Amino acid sequence: MRFAFIFMNTDLPGIERTTVRGGDSEFVGVRSLDEACSVASSLVDEGVGCIELCGAFGEDGARAVMEATGRSVPVGYIVQLPELEDVCRKAFGGRA
Repeated sequence: MRFAFIFMNTDLPGIERTTVRGGDSEFVGVRSLDEACSVASSLVDEGVGCIELCGAFGEDGARAVMEATGRSVPVGYIVQLPELEDVCRKAFGGRA
């Protein structure tokens, strides 16, 4: 199964994509939820069978991506433990 991980970085100049493991895994950087939804839909059309999102999307963003894919593939998102919230906020410049 092909897998994709989508991460959010508002400082990117545009959508950035790279693959590993001969194309079995794809990593995509986007600047916004709209870009993520568009990319996710395209990834499913290209045969990706599972999408994971960085924690910046949160539950609402994950739901939006899930809808953008027509609920046709699993969509998950990364979360951190509450006791690491300050550490994550510091690491990500307040965007945790």
